[in-house]
Amino acid sequence: MDLQTLTYSVVGASFVLYIGIAIWSKANSTSEFYVAGKHVHPIANGMATAADWMSAASFISMAGLIAFLGYEGSMYLMGWTGGYVLLAMLLAPYLRKFGKFTVPEFIGDRYYSQTARIVAVICLIFISFTYVAGQMRGVGIVFSRFLEVPVNVGLFIGMGIVFIYAVLGGMRGITYTQVAQFCVLIFAYTVPAVFIAFQLTGNPFPQLALGSEMSDGSGLLLDKMDTVLVDLGFTSYTEPFNDKSMIDVFAITTALMVGTAGLPHVLVRFFTVPKVRDARRSAGWALVFIAILYTTAPAVGVLARMNLVNTVNGPEGVGTAYSEIPGWFQTWENSGLLGWFDHNGDGKIQYAAGNAFSSDNKGKPLFVGDERGQFGERLISNPSKGEIATGAPFANEIYVDRDMMVLANPEIAGLPNWVIALIAAGGVAAALSTAAGLLLVISASISHDLLKSTFAPNISEKSELMAGRIAAAVAIGIAGYLGMHPPAFVAQVVAFAFGLAASSLFPVILLGIFSKRINKWGAISGMCVGLVFTSAYIIYFKGVFIEPMAVNTADNWLFGISPEGIGAIGMLLNFAVAFVVSYLTPEPPKEIQDMVESIRVPQG
Repeated sequence: MDLQTLTYSVVGASFVLYIGIAIWSKANSTSEFYVAGKHVHPIANGMATAADWMSAASFISMAGLIAFLGYEGSMYLMGWTGGYVLLAMLLAPYLRKFGKFTVPEFIGDRYYSQTARIVAVICLIFISFTYVAGQMRGVGIVFSRFLEVPVNVGLFIGMGIVFIYAVLGGMRGITYTQVAQFCVLIFAYTVPAVFIAFQLTGNPFPQLALGSEMSDGSGLLLDKMDTVLVDLGFTSYTEPFNDKSMIDVFAITTALMVGTAGLPHVLVRFFTVPKVRDARRSAGWALVFIAILYTTAPAVGVLARMNLVNTVNGPEGVGTAYSEIPGWFQTWENSGLLGWFDHNGDGKIQYAAGNAFSSDNKGKPLFVGDERGQFGERLISNPSKGEIATGAPFANEIYVDRDMMVLANPEIAGLPNWVIALIAAGGVAAALSTAAGLLLVISASISHDLLKSTFAPNISEKSELMAGRIAAAVAIGIAGYLGMHPPAFVAQVVAFAFGLAASSLFPVILLGIFSKRINKWGAISGMCVGLVFTSAYIIYFKGVFIEPMAVNTADNWLFGISPEGIGAIGMLLNFAVAFVVSYLTPEPPKEIQDMVESIRVPQG
């Protein structure tokens, strides 16, 4: 069976499975739509949480970033896994004990204010739509390459699948669909990693292959990687702080960590279990399931980069003739995620340090081509003046989008077609599982926190359920648009969402649990300051209103911190403003302070 037919079969079978689960688990009440009736088993909830959290950024983009960043790529591993531990220990059990449907509901009740609740909804929508833009880009990448359809067509297919099981099944449908998606994505991620690890090192365990000898006897894998990259003009793979400063790495790690603990679509998962004890157990199981992928990702990144260098530059290291390059190269060229420009006219592909194409600082090359993203024949050397270069000598001749590395890895390594089809199904599962969770959080915030609890308190349960489904449908449409116009790589877009969560929701949730003195004025002020500061910083430096190349450099960043890490500063501002304002205004009512005490202290 040819690759395209096999891919359609595997991905199609996964879609049938997801839709079948959604129909079987259709939500019939608001409790089932918002929190799956609060009767999900801890192990199932752990798998669903892992799938919800391991998004397209984890599956598609993280290993690609590790492949190109080397040492600095560890900030994604440390930030996301450390953040989950923070979430499991400090927030999840207490939020479950509070026993409501949504995060804004907790904030509104804890801070005895509808205004606080509405501000929390605004923060949540900002975070969720930023996050979902990355997921929809991931869906488009997978579809455009493996199903060989335009990116926009792939987005529409993904939107349709999410629409069916998110709008129909609600949290109940999403939960059990995510259990299936976890099984698909983890199998799809680890199987190619095992094949390639054994191929290059003779060790079938990717985690151990990272420190193993190469099969050809040329030394340890990481030592060989360092040698090869330095010879090509790149910086050492294992040497720290080549591409990012220490302060920026620390800030990004912190923002990812506390952002994880403030992500609404992850927090809401702990409302779906029967008891507080089950929330702790499901958090533990989720960490086990997450660890399978996160301990594999560093090896996948190294193996993918090594395979790319060996294949493109050839065994002699002098470049492979374009006419002799394997078929995967042209296929990925057609997707717009890989490009070649023969600067010296020798007909060979040369991969080394340097940019083959001018960049717009959003991870996309600037070139003459059609609107589908095909590369043209000439390089734009100065986009601001419209100048065209005509064959000046360059060391590097290819552009590689980091988001293609994991997906292309099986093809580069020459693995069987069924493994390639499997990776496509896994990429779709990772993106759709998180997108569905985010869209449901948006839906619940609009229908439950804004409509039912604020503007139409007398609405019937049936009408509220219908409003939730309509809100989910509208959110899916907006998510699709954002997927067509993403601001950066998948993992970078997700990092922005984590920064927004770190600077807006995390401080007020943490203070709401562990401080009786923080009042509604402090919480509202802190959320507003954190959200406005962080979003303004990201918007400014990512070039929403101005040309990004003019300002998005380390020399212009505050304290040398990039937009991906600025959420750490926003979080500190949120904490500071919340404390100052709270201590300058009256303390919360006694019943609120008693409620805070009851959340933290077990009752005999």
